[in-house]
Amino acid sequence: MKGTREARLARINPTAAFLGALLVVLVGLFAPGVIGGVVLLALAAGLIYLMSRTWPITAPRTRAIRVIMLGLLVLVALVKIL
Repeated sequence: MKGTREARLARINPTAAFLGALLVVLVGLFAPGVIGGVVLLALAAGLIYLMSRTWPITAPRTRAIRVIMLGLLVLVALVKIL
């Protein structure tokens, strides 16, 4: 079962995943107040899930960058909510 999840992640088109995430970020940034913050937090939750699946095979430097970017995303989401 575990191998099939990684296989499904590997089949995702990286360009489509990037453009989809970019679209969600833009919606979250331009949506007013709490709605935008919730959209950004939902994106952060999805990214946390993906990071947990790819953590063992990710280089330490890349891990640090991903954690910093995720922290910035959550910070922006919380600022929009408040």
